[in-house]
Amino acid sequence: MACPPSATPSTPPSPSAAVPSNAGDDEPAPAPDLAALQAEFERTLLGGERKFTRIQVSERAGISSARAERMWHALGFATVPDDEIAFTDGDVEALRLVAALEDDDFIDPAMESSLARKLGQTQSRLASWQSAMFLEFLAGSSKLSADEAIEVAGLLLPAMERLQNYVWRRHLAAAAGRAVAGSDELARGIRAVGFADIVSYTRLTRRLTETELGQLIERFEGMAADVVALNGGRVIKSIGDEVLFVTDTAAQGAAVALALQDAVRTAGDLPELRIGLAYGSILIRLGDVYGEVVNIAARLTSECKPGRVLADREVAAALDGHEAYHLHRLRRVSVRGYRHLVPYALQRAD
Repeated sequence: MACPPSATPSTPPSPSAAVPSNAGDDEPAPAPDLAALQAEFERTLLGGERKFTRIQVSERAGISSARAERMWHALGFATVPDDEIAFTDGDVEALRLVAALEDDDFIDPAMESSLARKLGQTQSRLASWQSAMFLEFLAGSSKLSADEAIEVAGLLLPAMERLQNYVWRRHLAAAAGRAVAGSDELARGIRAVGFADIVSYTRLTRRLTETELGQLIERFEGMAADVVALNGGRVIKSIGDEVLFVTDTAAQGAAVALALQDAVRTAGDLPELRIGLAYGSILIRLGDVYGEVVNIAARLTSECKPGRVLADREVAAALDGHEAYHLHRLRRVSVRGYRHLVPYALQRAD
């Protein structure tokens, strides 16, 4: 729960500086004190010692224990027994900050748990990836002892914090710029929503090893993120075999969808995609999107043939007369929630 420090322009030290040379040392190394190493590693990551119980941390933050526990659960952590010393000064600081933001009317009290939940989910995924990356680094550094690994982690942590703060600020600036320069349609939440889904993913999971499947997902998500960004869109989330993206206009949505299909064909060794695209008013809440437009895009994806893009009536209307795109109306389909859904096959005009 500790708050990240502000980004600074200083260059982070190289992790290799923490690895001493053992050349010529033929003496056997003493057995490490694993408990002490674990405690030191935890102090490095948490930024301090565990000092407080659940009741103590809420008292020091000036909020009720029930509210503190509600936030703790929303962040994705398990219940802590009343007598367990589990919290640090950083936890107190974070709770005080949330309380101050709410007192200043920046955070709606009704949204507090939702905000904590979204932050927890986002940071949990990031932490899982980073810890796996660190373990891979350790596995490839056979000469690195446990205490040396802790020293490397201590050097990496501030560097990663600065990098994450930089990326967050850049995305915040881009989002603010879009909001300030946005049209009336954007102000009303009108966007294009697309789903890109890997064909025969279930069969792939049975055929590929875990390593091969991980490499496939990494390539797919990386390719999708690049294509979406290059064509003016934003990835909302990736769920294994599926990527959900939004764009500000129908034309941008069409550009993203067709560019994704082009990228898969060019790669040659990636599985085919089905892509559904819809356009209209959506609810944008805590970084996710909801509403009928999202549902329609998902339904169109399920009806789409491999390697193709299906769009809804609103996309077709928005792109009517557009010189770059051609939409061909197909027969109505009956899908869950929509008995008379009219799909359009999206292609480039040439």
